[in-house]
Amino acid sequence: MTKFIPIFPLNIVVFPNEKLNLHIFEPRYKQLIQECFQEKKHFGIPAVLKNGMAEMGTTVEIIQIDKEHENGDMDIRTRGVEVFKILEVIKQIPEKMYGGAIVNYPDNQVQGLQHKMQAIMNEVRYFHQLLEVSKSYPTDIGTISTYDIAHHVGMSLDQEYEFLNLLREDQRQEYIQRHLKTIIPTIVELQKLKERIQLNGHFRKLSVDDTDAKMED
Repeated sequence: MTKFIPIFPLNIVVFPNEKLNLHIFEPRYKQLIQECFQEKKHFGIPAVLKNGMAEMGTTVEIIQIDKEHENGDMDIRTRGVEVFKILEVIKQIPEKMYGGAIVNYPDNQVQGLQHKMQAIMNEVRYFHQLLEVSKSYPTDIGTISTYDIAHHVGMSLDQEYEFLNLLREDQRQEYIQRHLKTIIPTIVELQKLKERIQLNGHFRKLSVDDTDAKMED
């Protein structure tokens, strides 16, 4: 199914079900938000990468306008809805300040493997422990999707965009597992380096026996 939607390109990747707060200050996007809010329409946020606007993005719905400032700026709350692919960009819409795109909505399988998600969450908690970061997640593994944790596993913008292109939950689970298996050993080594640096200049209890034992080994 193809559809025309207004678009708001940003240098971020938005995922389905993600809650996103935005400060709107450009006149064209103020118009876009006002119209989408009044007409209860979704708008699209395609990711902007180093090479420009990407073809994949996520539609969002406006949950509420938190505040309208005296200069017309707005603070809004949104939620990611559905992944889309741009077929054609419409830069100029008649009588509108903002642009849009003709998009389709590829099939997106959201059912993954529960035992794999349990293993992923164990790794995520360990990852956050290493970083001394406190995050809370639902205790029911069946309610957690990879989209819920994608922003919290240390992926770069390009990696998040690659992740957005995966349209099966089992593929997304595999992607996060591979990423964590790569990044966690690096963090562990950095923690060891940090400990060695902190020891520098402190008195350490060493003996020649320790040295001889190491040489014999």
